[in-house]
Amino acid sequence: MLVNKSSLTAVFITLKTTFNKAFDTAPALWKKTTMRVPSGSGQNDYAWLSRFPKMRKWIGEKVIKALKAHNYTVVNDDWEATIAVNRNDIEDDNLGIYGPMAQEAGFSAKQLPDEIDADLKNDAFASECYDDQYFYDDDHEVAGASVSNLGTAALSAATTAGALASYGAARTAIMNFKDDEGRPLGLIPDLLEVPPALESVGRLLTVNPKLTDESPNPWVGTAELVVNPRLTSTTAWFLHVTTRPVKPFVYQERKKPVFVQQTTPDSDGVFMRKEFKFGTEARAAGGYGLWQLSYGSTGAG
Repeated sequence: MLVNKSSLTAVFITLKTTFNKAFDTAPALWKKTTMRVPSGSGQNDYAWLSRFPKMRKWIGEKVIKALKAHNYTVVNDDWEATIAVNRNDIEDDNLGIYGPMAQEAGFSAKQLPDEIDADLKNDAFASECYDDQYFYDDDHEVAGASVSNLGTAALSAATTAGALASYGAARTAIMNFKDDEGRPLGLIPDLLEVPPALESVGRLLTVNPKLTDESPNPWVGTAELVVNPRLTSTTAWFLHVTTRPVKPFVYQERKKPVFVQQTTPDSDGVFMRKEFKFGTEARAAGGYGLWQLSYGSTGAG
């Protein structure tokens, strides 16, 4: 193939089409627990999370929910994946090897939010959220009292007592959360997220009508099970509320993943190394939303 502007355009249109198809069809888990927040600058401020708006009886003047003195900012990061195309492969019509690379680049770009989301959950026991406490902590302040969304119990479906002390305790904790005025938030958890090591236990709790000891399972059908292979702990597990407009986690998107290419024949890369380039670029970051919408246990016992 003669390498000129026309042939290069044709080659990279094909690669971009392959990239886009892979991007569109790649699976994604993050939307179940994480809200997408558009970003119009280098960072977003999430001080607004300190306001949990709730209807109240209007007597006298309206009561304004003011922002608390929190400073929670999420800074966007740059992301990229780049592939070099050897000029000789274009001249020799040997381009089949780049199709799978373009597919993988599209697949990886689509799953960037999943990777960011999993990092948030893996670090949530030691990373601060909007109230300056760890996201999973036993010392969140609500109306002057300490409130916990942190557990240590191992997830268990062995007996009623074991399930009650783990999954049952998490459900009860979330459903008991109140706002700053002491009113119940009315939260009902609906999604149990576990690493692969806890998949069988999670399925017993959410799907099986009986526990391991053959006793009735009162929690069957109370939550959707999500097995996340990106979770690094083999013991930690999470229970989330996903039915509210605000979610427990944030995917902040400044620039969605886009296909990029460098196809100038007289560029330094082509002159020195015979390489054209294509790949994907994005700008995004992750952050923590409302801790009240999630309960995490280290599973350490």
